[in-house]
Amino acid sequence: MNRFYMDNSLIVGEDVQLSETVFHHWTRVLRAKLGDQATLFNGLGGEYLVELTQVEKKSATVSVLEFNPINRDLPIKVTLGQVMSKGDRMDYAIQKATELGVSEIQLLTSERCEMRLKYDRDQKKIEHWQSIAIAACEQCGLNIVPKVLAPLSLTEWIESINSELKLIMTLADQPFQFSDEKPKSIALLVGPEGGLNQAEIDFALNHQFQAWTIGARVLRTETAPVAALSVINHLFAD
Repeated sequence: MNRFYMDNSLIVGEDVQLSETVFHHWTRVLRAKLGDQATLFNGLGGEYLVELTQVEKKSATVSVLEFNPINRDLPIKVTLGQVMSKGDRMDYAIQKATELGVSEIQLLTSERCEMRLKYDRDQKKIEHWQSIAIAACEQCGLNIVPKVLAPLSLTEWIESINSELKLIMTLADQPFQFSDEKPKSIALLVGPEGGLNQAEIDFALNHQFQAWTIGARVLRTETAPVAALSVINHLFAD
């Protein structure tokens, strides 16, 4: 069944007008007809079964039939601290991190960061990345959309994050090993395409981050969160 995100209040038994984006995709691209059903979610938890009841030239209305409280997120909160990269690499990292159940994505800058967003275009870029997270939720079945947070410097985030377990993706002689006890929250730090410098790594380690190595190879900035979150899913997903 088709799934769509709508930032609206959804109440069982009431009618609601589709957003312009959902209207276009469902009725124009997918050619939905009266009586067709779909799933809507608004990011607040759970999902709604709706039926298309009216289609006009520039709008459409659905009836909200029922609510399913299911949420498919991880049983622990995972915050991804991702140093920004250019182009498709960042889009890919956000899309796949969302599919793998990340709770929020904190954009970061570092010495070797490829991007230096200017204030006047910050919001447009953040909105673009947020839309990628929403589309990933539509596809994978997540009902709570991870927030893509405005950029912070690497040091600011390291000093402020208070997750129970804090991991930095880096090669290490004695890499971190997970215990049998499930943490309530995890912070995962992934560096830029050029890698974190030694001072940044040391700063993280001095703030209770653990060096986590997956294999003996250097992973790309967009590959590292996918590999790490896949392991976290394997270990801790219900």
